[in-house]
Amino acid sequence: MTLVLVPGLRGSAPDHWQEHLAQRADAVHLRTDRGPLDLDARVADLDEAVTSVDRPIIIAHSAGVLTLLHWAARAPRSVTSKVLEALLVTPPTLNAELPPVYPRLTELADHGWLPVPTQALPFPATVGLSDDDPLGPAGEVRDLAADWGAVVVELGAVGHANPASGHGPWPAMDTLVEATLREYFTEVDA
Repeated sequence: MTLVLVPGLRGSAPDHWQEHLAQRADAVHLRTDRGPLDLDARVADLDEAVTSVDRPIIIAHSAGVLTLLHWAARAPRSVTSKVLEALLVTPPTLNAELPPVYPRLTELADHGWLPVPTQALPFPATVGLSDDDPLGPAGEVRDLAADWGAVVVELGAVGHANPASGHGPWPAMDTLVEATLREYFTEVDA
C-alpha cells in the first residue's frame, strides 16, 4: 500500500501538509513543477504513479482533486481498480473566478479543466470539506461529493487547507490518513 500525493495548481510549498506527510510516510509525491494549466501532463503523472505502485491510496488537495477526477474519467478500469481509496481535500468548484494568483476560468476551460467531472468515482472516496473555503463553497462541494459517490468528512473552518490558511503540519489530516490506513491494514490482517 502506497500513498500517492497529488498537489494543487501551484504545486506544493515547503510547509504544506502534503510535504510533511510525504516526509513521514511511504509516499509517491507527484511532480510539483508542472505548469498550472498542464492538465494532460498532470493526468499522465498520476496514471504513471498509480500503475507503478501496489494498492495506492490517493491523497489529493485542491486542483489535485480535479486532476484525479479527470484521470479517473480517462483511465481504463484495469488501472482505476488498483486504487484502494482517495482522500479529496478541499476541492475547488470553479464556479467563480479564483484569486489573482491563479489562472482565469476561461484559461482553465481552454486547457480542459472545466467542466469539473461529476461522474461517480470507480473507487471509494472521502471528501475533506472546509466550512469556509473561498475556492470551494461547502454546499457546492457537498453536491459534487454526492455526484462522485464520496463520503464527506467535515474539517471545520480550515480555509483552503493550505499554508496560507495555517495548515503546514496538520494533525487532523494525519488522523484521517492514519484511520484510512488502519482500515486497510485491518482488512489485510483479517
